[in-house]
Amino acid sequence: MLRDIAGPFDAVVIGAGPNGLAAAVRLAERGSRVMVVEAHDEIGGGTRTRELTLPGFHHDVCSAAHPMGILSPYFRTLPLAQYGLRWIKPPASVAHPLDDGAVILRPSLEETSEALGPDAASYRKLIAPFLKNPHGLLEDALGPLRLLPKHPLLLARFGLKAFRSATGLARSHFRGPRARALFAGCAAHAILPLEFHFTAAMGLIFAITGHVEPWPVAAGGSHAITNALAAHLQCLGGVIHTGTTITSLADLPESKVVLFDTGPDQLVRLGHSHLPRRYIARLRRFRFGPGVFKIDWALDGPIPWRDPACLDASTVHVGGTLQEVAAAEAAMWRGEHPPRPFVLLVQQSQFDPERAPAGRHTGYAYCHVPANSTVDMTDAIESQVERFAPGFRTRILARATMTAKDFARYNLNCVGGAITGGVADVWQLFTRPVARLDPYRTPHPRLFICSSSTPPGGGVHGMCGFHAAESAHRRLAKLAPIRW
Repeated sequence: MLRDIAGPFDAVVIGAGPNGLAAAVRLAERGSRVMVVEAHDEIGGGTRTRELTLPGFHHDVCSAAHPMGILSPYFRTLPLAQYGLRWIKPPASVAHPLDDGAVILRPSLEETSEALGPDAASYRKLIAPFLKNPHGLLEDALGPLRLLPKHPLLLARFGLKAFRSATGLARSHFRGPRARALFAGCAAHAILPLEFHFTAAMGLIFAITGHVEPWPVAAGGSHAITNALAAHLQCLGGVIHTGTTITSLADLPESKVVLFDTGPDQLVRLGHSHLPRRYIARLRRFRFGPGVFKIDWALDGPIPWRDPACLDASTVHVGGTLQEVAAAEAAMWRGEHPPRPFVLLVQQSQFDPERAPAGRHTGYAYCHVPANSTVDMTDAIESQVERFAPGFRTRILARATMTAKDFARYNLNCVGGAITGGVADVWQLFTRPVARLDPYRTPHPRLFICSSSTPPGGGVHGMCGFHAAESAHRRLAKLAPIRW
């Protein structure tokens, strides 16, 4: 039993996803003795990789392309390459096919802009100021609200644009359908109606990142990210236990603090007897939002895009014009299953031959659906792909699907199939899981939360874990180890 393991530990982290491991690594870097406990037999959370379709086809179960992984302010400081993490960079980050050809988000701002026709100058004017110090912008944006951000003028300039709705910003800045569609696809990662305030923030961040680093895939699979974090943690003296479900804090060995890489619901389940009723009530009001339906394909060749330039991109946003993307996301938010969903597709094997047998390919795609949906969106997704890649269905050797309900069963953090740790609208973007000056601390001095249900939210960047570890570290010197 965990309780019998020789202690004491400075910190125990519950959950071995990217944020839990990032928190553990940060604390271990600061000299703390750390143990990570994972209920699943395998670490990784949203970064696991498996043969989901046929032997030899390696599919990412959850996250696939990693713009925030390669640009994470914390991951960039870690020697993860020494532990096998290798980023594979495509020629382009995003392809957004339209009926008259695809829009491509390439590293070059000039090259991307020139392909936008009448909106070339407007796109450059919108994006160029943030490329002067993109890492500074991300350092401030990927964290909690601060009274004194490190780059206040840059963040203020970003905030003036980011507060707007994606549709409002796209229509006011761009005249043509190509720039509007490109921005809509980037903004739709928010999993919110594009008419909502702050959806422009997602569109801007993803457009900016595409000009800093091409959105990469991890060689061999997304599991390489958390495998590298785990190996680094162990070299720092950290301990990891898998296949161990925590039913009570009394299951844990002696420690000073506990960090939860879980949703607020699991924090309530395990910590209810130690937390004030008012705080628990606020946690229970946390909104997780819509889910996803996902397909993995084993393919007998590359996707036959009508515009072959789509094969340059790791990620393809399949959804058509701004109006079409916005209509699909609005319908999903109303609880409907749009017949023409917005589809996020990643073609890892196009750049990473380790993913499939020689001459074969993997395909990965998902669309947004209402929470807890059990509706099979296979035909809707494949019809959208076929629209821009005629003959696509003839390339399919096998497929594996996951409904929103399947995601919820697979990972307890994906409540209702939500993959972002909770709704990131104007009411919950900065107040996740509840409004507190330090969102990672709970009212109990020994309990912290470090999951994507804290700022800055979803994504494989580890920054929720990093900031939670900094918060917990400030407490450690004042505490003695206890048994719960």
